[in-house]
Amino acid sequence: MAAPAVADKADNAFMMICTALVLFMTIPGIALFYGGLIRGKNVLSMLTQVIVTFGLVCVLWVIYGYTLAFGTGGSFFGSFDWVMLKNIELKALMGTFYQYIHVAFQGSFACITVGLIVGRWRNVFVSPRY
Repeated sequence: MAAPAVADKADNAFMMICTALVLFMTIPGIALFYGGLIRGKNVLSMLTQVIVTFGLVCVLWVIYGYTLAFGTGGSFFGSFDWVMLKNIELKALMGTFYQYIHVAFQGSFACITVGLIVGRWRNVFVSPRY
């Protein structure tokens, strides 16, 4: 008989550090990188767009993004069992780390993806062509 799953402290710490680093790439990293590629008068607009889309994607990820991506049951999309993270227990595990850490880690990648798209879209349609 298999032993019950136990949370590993090192895995949890590593995942939290990785989540923090990805979030650090999003807000100052992506915002300032794409802000440096446009005119000086438009930098504040770029920072605002990246920060607002970051917040919006974080909220949407918690409401229904995580359950669509990782919910059980569906063949292509997940189920709606975890909408707003309602049926996730505090001590639920994803492998050897807690599921809430998994939610934050995957959500950070959803946020950085939208930040990359917003920044690139802004540079393509606003910057002059050479």
